[in-house]
Amino acid sequence: MDSSSLSPNSFDHQKTQNNEPKKSFISSLITLRSQHFKEDTYFVSELKPTEQKSLQELKEKLAASSSSKATSMWGVSLLGGDDKADVILLKFLRARDFKVGDSLRMLEKCLEWREEFKAEKLTEEDLGFKDLEGKVAYMRGYDKEGHPVCYNAYGLFKEKEMYERVFGDEEKLNKFLRWRVQVLERGVKMLHFKPGGVNSIIQVTDLKDMPKRELRVASNQILSLFQDNYPEMVATKIFINVPWYFSVIYSMFSPFLTQRTKSKFVMSKEGNAAETLYKFIRPEDIPVQYGGLSRPTDSQNGPPKPASEFSIKGGEKVNIQIEGIEGGATITWDIVVGGWDLEYTAEFVPNAEESYAIVVEKPKKMKASDEAVSNSFTTVEAGKLILSVDNTLSRKKKVAAYRYTVRKSTTVA
Repeated sequence: MDSSSLSPNSFDHQKTQNNEPKKSFISSLITLRSQHFKEDTYFVSELKPTEQKSLQELKEKLAASSSSKATSMWGVSLLGGDDKADVILLKFLRARDFKVGDSLRMLEKCLEWREEFKAEKLTEEDLGFKDLEGKVAYMRGYDKEGHPVCYNAYGLFKEKEMYERVFGDEEKLNKFLRWRVQVLERGVKMLHFKPGGVNSIIQVTDLKDMPKRELRVASNQILSLFQDNYPEMVATKIFINVPWYFSVIYSMFSPFLTQRTKSKFVMSKEGNAAETLYKFIRPEDIPVQYGGLSRPTDSQNGPPKPASEFSIKGGEKVNIQIEGIEGGATITWDIVVGGWDLEYTAEFVPNAEESYAIVVEKPKKMKASDEAVSNSFTTVEAGKLILSVDNTLSRKKKVAAYRYTVRKSTTVA
């Protein structure tokens, strides 16, 4: 067994063991994405001559066919001739392999749908799904490259009563679909529509407890709506808590997907959500239920405070030492280990040799389902706080993160 004691500044030098097991079908898809997917920059100067020609032809045909029709999306005039219009038009061209006729038909159908659906005003509607916000589909934070992240989790509908309330008849289903599009519209409005900017979102879909048959109709309609009306809006599609049978399903429809589409997919089996999400999203932006530090109420306090990432090898105990804490100061901290299943404790050690260490949090076994620890401690004398995570009984390396703030005492002696 190995034990190490680390100060906050030393995590950049953490080494990980190179004894990873042979990759499964699902984990190999993570490698596929990282090696092959390349997001468009939308700089017209970087297009092939044939692609530039297609863009110009699409502009001309759209102008000729839309004299009495709406020609704007997300507040951008498609006939404006600026960079924002080019970004949107290029998305439709990319979705149809730069075939101008097919791209124009897709674009015109999308414009008609948006007008009928009243999509431009959708984000302001109250559709009566307050209890689903933050649970079923929601925007939360950004990935490491600045893409807004949309989370989807349909396990809530495994309860028959909840399923009937939301999907009980066609009217209810249509209302839910409208709400789901509303969530996506809010995400799209966070995009730059600018060459070299952030022009797509990240989708994270949690498959845990998701009803397979019951949600098939709803999920198919959602997928169809998104494919037809939001081309190239998703940079990466991350599936977490993927059940074993999903790989069988994927292998069946995989041959019908383009390489570009498949290269956007990332699959993560159950229990590996945090490890996968940390590759793309910083822990302070990952919801606590997935091994991160983000809680729904955090947005009320402004941008999240950055966290420090580290890893804990199997058979290792790590001590995080936060030193230089003055007497009377209050230290507040958050700490999480993805898929905990280890022991955690916190103690304060005074600088004075004659003083005794104070157990702030007794050693306790953290379950895999436990969310991030959030705690605070006010000191009486100067010293250091030691946060310990003990992974000595496991052989699996785990990702982790922590952050802290120290507020000095304002009492004047």
